[in-house]
Amino acid sequence: MSQLKPFRAHRPRPDLAAQVAAVPYDVVNTQEAAELATGNPYSFLHVGRPEIDLPPGTDIHADAVYAKGVFNLRALIANGTLFQDEMPCLYVYQQRMGDHVQAGLVGLCSVEEYETGSIKRHEFTRKDKEDDRTRHVTEQAANAEPVFLAYKAVPYIDRIINTIRKMPPAYDIVTPDGIGHTVWVVSGETVIYELTHLFNGVPALYIADGHHRTAAAIRYAQARRAAAGADATGDEPFESFMAVVFPHDQLKIMDYNRVVKDLNGLNPEVFLARVHEKFDVTVSAHRAAQAPTTFGMYLGGTWYELKARPGSFPANDPVRGLDVSILQENLLAPILGIQDPRTDTRIDFVGGIRGMDELERRVKEGYAVAFSVYPTSLTQLMSVADAGEVMPPKSTWFEPKLRSGLLVRMY
Repeated sequence: MSQLKPFRAHRPRPDLAAQVAAVPYDVVNTQEAAELATGNPYSFLHVGRPEIDLPPGTDIHADAVYAKGVFNLRALIANGTLFQDEMPCLYVYQQRMGDHVQAGLVGLCSVEEYETGSIKRHEFTRKDKEDDRTRHVTEQAANAEPVFLAYKAVPYIDRIINTIRKMPPAYDIVTPDGIGHTVWVVSGETVIYELTHLFNGVPALYIADGHHRTAAAIRYAQARRAAAGADATGDEPFESFMAVVFPHDQLKIMDYNRVVKDLNGLNPEVFLARVHEKFDVTVSAHRAAQAPTTFGMYLGGTWYELKARPGSFPANDPVRGLDVSILQENLLAPILGIQDPRTDTRIDFVGGIRGMDELERRVKEGYAVAFSVYPTSLTQLMSVADAGEVMPPKSTWFEPKLRSGLLVRMY
């Protein structure tokens, strides 16, 4: 069973939607956020990255930053940039990136279902990022950005959503990166009942992107629940959080690639010889990984293809059989000495949206070697989550990214 409840979203005036819509807080740093928001007082980056409105060098965890985020969100509501729907609604959110289209439903999901494991995660979170987002949620009393969830596709839900998508949308914008974002408001009582009833039959939801946002919503709920004590009923607003739920067969996971600063004291010839122990290595005309258990490697101005040898990894293990695990366990750890990629400063990660040129650039500018990795599949992600396991860090890169500010949930 999965809960998906309607709510009264705060959302932009149609004429300001394109200016409000902003990239998520965690895909830009402070400088990038400031540049994107320059000259645009409506940008939701003023809420998600409020340090951009404070003196340069302000600690992003300073009290003033959180206070500024609250002020900026309340100002967008007070000046009419954001208005609240009169009745609880669901929302269809469609994204278009080139030929790829995905359409999900926006509603409220259950904190309890996360706590009991029917909303499943596939990666660990970092406490510092959890603390930061929890404070944003707590002080703003809002889910300012949605969590990105997936579910195993249900054809009848698809048909209802496709019917809605034939109607005039509330918003239809194209952001500067060329991605189309279209939103429909679902206000009819009958269709809302039908969709919520159908979601009651969905056995599980999977966190695709937004583990820290989810953790923040859960911690906020648990703190409010504890404060309420015996007076808590289980129906309070804090017992749910805003999410976009997409059918799994529409989602696109891109490669998440690696660059390493040095060869761990080895010269290139010795390094290649060590790589040959677990991989078949050939010079290649391809830069991107072409198939599962196959990797690209850029070393000394040459691209190589690495094919993991059968028996060098446990193919039936949902975690250790992942391509990112094969690379970590057979090369990065034993040869390059990257034992913990979460903390080792010698390794960096490059999202596939940046392309192979970015890997070459990083090597030309000082990194020793780059690896392209075949994308993790949604089936693999769900298998890991169903097993109660977690993936290695930086296993999935979802595109396109949700835009923040188009739908906001105030507690």
